[in-house]
Amino acid sequence: MIGLIFGETEFPKYILKKIKKKYKYIIIDLTKKKIFKKDKNSYSVSIGQFGKILSILKSNRCKKVLFAGKVSKPNLKSIKLDLKGIFYMPKILKSSKLGDAAILKQIIKIFKTEKIQTLSSNKFTPEISLSKGNYTISKPNISDKKDIYCGEKALKKSGNYNYTQGVVCRNNKVVSLEGRGGTKKMIKKVKKINKSLNGVLIKFPKKKQDLRVDLPTVGLQTLKQCKSAGLKGIVLKHRLNIFLDKRQSIQFANKNKMFILIK
Repeated sequence: MIGLIFGETEFPKYILKKIKKKYKYIIIDLTKKKIFKKDKNSYSVSIGQFGKILSILKSNRCKKVLFAGKVSKPNLKSIKLDLKGIFYMPKILKSSKLGDAAILKQIIKIFKTEKIQTLSSNKFTPEISLSKGNYTISKPNISDKKDIYCGEKALKKSGNYNYTQGVVCRNNKVVSLEGRGGTKKMIKKVKKINKSLNGVLIKFPKKKQDLRVDLPTVGLQTLKQCKSAGLKGIVLKHRLNIFLDKRQSIQFANKNKMFILIK
């Protein structure tokens, strides 16, 4: 039995389709809108109800869990706390100052003390983690390569900030750096400057990131956002990515003369 700890984004839905075919599972639904409430194996729980979460996992003999989706910083004014939640919440709130990924790291530590192992999502979805190569007809030119190098340097410098996975560079300058709002909000800040595409989105895992959770995730919607912002391509790290809607994304990129590069 696998415990699926699901947050926001589309990735949990993809994982669920894969898991359902082969494994017994239960869902700990942490989403605000309780997206998985129709699934008979789903439990809608507040992130502060650690006693309840652990009780559900243990009563179902779940010794392994898998995280997918975004888990945001808890709002103390509206959050429901049980006794375990009161005990663990100070550690979670302290870690949340470093970003959403730090929250997941702390939860993984808590599970470890409770003798529950955390699995990597890539174990079940290797097909959506792309390996090194250029996946489109268009390839980065000299100017694009300068933007990519610019982005790589920026991400190395921002390594201490746990929420920074992405950066947009244009004309060898950083024009937007990912913050707590995530990739979508970062791209929205980028203004289209002319009709021709110019600029690159680079998304790499954070230096001290737990690679079992929160890998950089992109898909068709990301490509569409980049096109609206006038960006020419996306760059990800070899096997350290989640690429949703792969076929449709590549088709969209080719149609719009954009590139998808995995380094």
